[in-house]
Amino acid sequence: MKSGCQGCRDGEPLPFDFTMAFHPIVDLDREIVWGYEALVRGTEGQSAWQILSQVDEARQYKFDQACRVKAIELAGRLFPRTEETRLSINFMPNAVYEPSACIRTSLETARRVGFDTRRIMFEFTENERMADTKHVARIIAEYRRLGFITAIDDFGAGHAGLNLLANFQTDLIKIDMEIIRGITDSSARQAIIAGILVIARALGIAIIAEGVETQAELSTLRDAGISLFQGFLFARPALEDLPAVSLGF
Repeated sequence: MKSGCQGCRDGEPLPFDFTMAFHPIVDLDREIVWGYEALVRGTEGQSAWQILSQVDEARQYKFDQACRVKAIELAGRLFPRTEETRLSINFMPNAVYEPSACIRTSLETARRVGFDTRRIMFEFTENERMADTKHVARIIAEYRRLGFITAIDDFGAGHAGLNLLANFQTDLIKIDMEIIRGITDSSARQAIIAGILVIARALGIAIIAEGVETQAELSTLRDAGISLFQGFLFARPALEDLPAVSLGF
C-alpha cells in the first residue's frame, strides 16, 4: 500500500489518454436533470472497458485522481453555473490511502474551475471488493464532512449489499440495473425494490434507479415511489458534452 501511495504522488504518467462522457440522472417529480454521471471513455469514444483494462494495481491510484480531475474540469466548462446540477464521479475506495490527503486534488481542481464542491457526488461500486469496510466508512465520513454527496453504485450486485449499509450509510443508493431489468413482470423483483425502499427510508437514504430502458420499467418504478432515474430511456451518454434529455413521461 505504501508504494502505491508513492506511485500516486510521484509515479510515471499514465501511458494512455482518456476522457469522460456524461449521462443524466433525472428527477421526474421536479421534471429536471438532477445531475450527470461522468463515465470513463477513450478520447475517440472507446468503451470504459478498453480504458479500465489498462489500469493495473500500480496505476489505480494515479488513475483515480486523474478521473476526478478530468470530470471536474469538464463539468466546470459544460455545466450551467446558475443551477444545482450535480456531478457524479465514480471512485475506487481501495485507491484512497488517506481520505483527507487524497481529496486535496479534487478540492483544488474544483476551486480552479469554479465548481461548487457541494454539487459533487462520489459514488463507489459494490463490484470492487472492500478490503477494509472501516476504511471505507472513514472515506464516507470525511467526504460528507467536506460537503460532498456520497452514493453506493450497483446496489444489489457485487461483493456486498446490506452488509455495507450495516457498516455505514451514504446519502444515496443506486439500484443495480439487473434488478430493474424485467421488473414489470417479476413479483420477486418488485418485492426486492419495495424492501430496499423501506430500508432506505428508515435510514434516510435517497434512491436512484439506474439502467431504466423502457416505459414499462419506469411506470413500475414510479408506482413503487421512486423519483430519481438514470438510463437510456432518458438519454445516451455524450462524449465531453451534455446530451439532450427526454423528460416527457
